[in-house]
Amino acid sequence: WKWGGGWLDRAGFYDFAGSTLVHSVGGWGALVLAILLGPRKGKYIDGKAQAIPASNLPLAAMGVFLLWFGWFGFNGGSVLTADPGLVSLVLVTTSLAAAAGGFTAAIVSWAFAGKPDLTMALNGILAGLVGITAGADQMSGLDAIIIGIVAGVLVYFAVITIDSKLKIDDPVGAVSVHLVCGIWGTLAVGLLGASAGTDQLMAQIKGIVSIGIFTVLFVGIVGITLKSTLGLRVDPEEESKGLDIAEHGMEAYHTA
Repeated sequence: WKWGGGWLDRAGFYDFAGSTLVHSVGGWGALVLAILLGPRKGKYIDGKAQAIPASNLPLAAMGVFLLWFGWFGFNGGSVLTADPGLVSLVLVTTSLAAAAGGFTAAIVSWAFAGKPDLTMALNGILAGLVGITAGADQMSGLDAIIIGIVAGVLVYFAVITIDSKLKIDDPVGAVSVHLVCGIWGTLAVGLLGASAGTDQLMAQIKGIVSIGIFTVLFVGIVGITLKSTLGLRVDPEEESKGLDIAEHGMEAYHTA
């Protein structure tokens, strides 16, 4: 539709490395399957969301930093040439957006929750990376920082809304990071990019909506089929014991 020179490409839709084509596709899929799968046992009690602590935050932080590093290949490689100027620009805008997203999410969580939340900061880094991906080759350094700041704010409130208001159990904030910030990053091309303007913005909206509809329908059909045949969940006993025991016969963390 886009990278293959299809109808969205001809319509003027622009997505350099996949804020919509990669990330919002994953975000829409995560949303549909999280709804079909249902919340984890104990997540909602008397209608209120309960925090289920992460197992190892240092490993989570290391994983995000590895993703940040990997994004240089993800975005930088999407230049598809060894042009030193353009590759350098993409690497700089990518890193600035990530830094701005992480910093902003930490500050917003501090302001609204009383403490700078590490998990929010980590999701803020990813939010900035997702946000810059559609236009990393078009943005200035300041543009990238703005995109990261907006993504950092969006991801915080999206996580709270999805978890507590909509009561959709999304343990890692995948919908907030990849869908919400994927949409924002795609729109940012029409607002801040080299060809920013009404026509470009409308082309971006057309791409977001069409890909969103296709993905929701496709994942919905596949998800419902799997749920009605093989099933999507482990049985309650396996869920209670934990999948480390059920799937691998050992515990990753000794908590007794």
